Amino acid sequence: MSETTSSRQQPRTDRAASLARMFYDRVAATPDLEAFRFPGEEGWRSVTWRQTGETVRTLAAGLLALGIRPEERVAILSNTRVEWLQADLAIMCAGAATTTVYPTTSADDVAFILADSGSRVVFAEDDVQIAKLRERRDALPDLTRVVTFDGQADGGWVLSLHDLVALGARHLVDHPGVVDETVAAIGPEHLATLIYTSGTTGQPKGVELPHRCWTYIGSAAENLDILSPDDLQFLWLPLSHSFGKMLEAVQLQIGFPTAVDGRLERIVENLAAVRPTFMAGPPRIFEKVHGKVVQTIQEEGGVKHVLFRWAFRVGDRVARARIDGVRPSRLLTAQHAVADRLVLSKIRERLGGRIRFLVSGSAALSPDVAHWFHAAGLLVLEGYGLTETSAGTCMVRPQDPVFGYVGKPLDDTEIRIASDGEIFVRGPGVMRGYHHLPDATAEVLSEDGWFATGDVGELDAQGRLRITDRKKDLIKTSGGKYIAPQAVEIIFKAVCPLASQMIVHADGRSYATALITLDPEALVQWGKAEGLHDTDYESLAASPQVRDYVQACVEELNGRLNRWETIKKFRILDHDLSVENGELTPSMKVRRKVVEAAYRDLIDSMYVPA
Repeated sequence: MSETTSSRQQPRTDRAASLARMFYDRVAATPDLEAFRFPGEEGWRSVTWRQTGETVRTLAAGLLALGIRPEERVAILSNTRVEWLQADLAIMCAGAATTTVYPTTSADDVAFILADSGSRVVFAEDDVQIAKLRERRDALPDLTRVVTFDGQADGGWVLSLHDLVALGARHLVDHPGVVDETVAAIGPEHLATLIYTSGTTGQPKGVELPHRCWTYIGSAAENLDILSPDDLQFLWLPLSHSFGKMLEAVQLQIGFPTAVDGRLERIVENLAAVRPTFMAGPPRIFEKVHGKVVQTIQEEGGVKHVLFRWAFRVGDRVARARIDGVRPSRLLTAQHAVADRLVLSKIRERLGGRIRFLVSGSAALSPDVAHWFHAAGLLVLEGYGLTETSAGTCMVRPQDPVFGYVGKPLDDTEIRIASDGEIFVRGPGVMRGYHHLPDATAEVLSEDGWFATGDVGELDAQGRLRITDRKKDLIKTSGGKYIAPQAVEIIFKAVCPLASQMIVHADGRSYATALITLDPEALVQWGKAEGLHDTDYESLAASPQVRDYVQACVEELNGRLNRWETIKKFRILDHDLSVENGELTPSMKVRRKVVEAAYRDLIDSMYVPA
């Protein structure tokens, strides 16, 4: 089946039996150290592991009092916040399994996920989420209670978090050892998490991830030896996604504190206040930072623009020399000291000034954007994984930085590359299957544990993985040439500060075209700098000035592509893609087939002879 295979180390046998046991062990090991930091009415508040343990134990007892039994599902329908983590840990310690649901999910899809999972209790963030549950209550026969963080409780079907705490406290008086006994009974193969893949096509599938997936991720991350209890994480990622859940497991294993706030509009402000040492995110967050800085400097122009470009050229030369193990010359070192003081350090300060490294995952990151950050003294480590592999399969090591690759597999994980380039993964982090879908499971998971990822890639001589594209997304032109659309799209987003999305089309056609959407915030800023009076997206996107700017960016893109990959024509859409319109998954991946179907006529118009 394979042409290339990664190496594999001997599996560890000293991992905790469950995520709940990992949590208990963490509380016992460092009870008085900071666990979580979160925004309150008067600034950031902090709780220790001991305090967190008490809260979680009481909430777990409350769930047990509600009749929750081993491996039964309890859902969380909320944005990222400290209560999400407390609820998840309580579900683990009650022996149940967490069904994660994105807060942007529609009422119909929420009903499908809760019904398919058989979730019996739901933690709902507020009245908006409660309304979705009330709307489809008749379709949720298994749902017995809703526990709300901020919404209105009714004392019956909907309980407040305080109600659950009170219920748990009473239960612990009558059964003081009930949570401890429940945790002791949880084994590695007990179901811990049920995450529904947002999927770019078709109905969501519930990925069953037992406890051994998360305990493996925690120990594998510890083996990387790149994080310590002295680090401070800033966590804003959706915890309903496997990427966020992975970071929770890593924190439990290593013991560093985490500052939690899922409000996207507060990221920059929070970074300045928290001053973390590391942060993880999808490529889009790094693209936005890069685009915002580059666009602002371009608009200011003059001496500042010249200085900025010089500083980054110097920073890039120093960064590349260090990767190659070459000591920069005295002249270059002196130039870098000036460049860093005047320009590069300012970029680091925007992210709090203490970042040791950043982690990018969930999609491909442009090597250009990664090099830009590295030139500023910010190393972005790219990783790779899927929901079906607990989000953690490969990661670039800080001592071996390489851009355009996702690094070597984690300890105890194997990778094989099939003859058609598809990546197969085997290891402790691989799911046990799709919920209620044995046929779908058999299609991707072999009896000997190999999972077919659907991604296409290659391993280099050092065993580092490079992702080419999704197998189903590869495009074949009418001339027989293959195009990997993601590779083209990420280059464009690096060269065009206004870009939000590019969707390349060429399947069965004689040349490639693209649909382009723009970042609304960047577009308005650009329009003001250009003296345009319009402030709405649709008017600006249709303006000749924007069209000319994007055309210049497409020409720059084409200069870096093979002839058959070049974009001959493009159209700028009158809106950005959104989750609400079904064009993006909740994890911000483009639903390519949905977009192409919705704009079929517009795509066809680019192939009509002039």
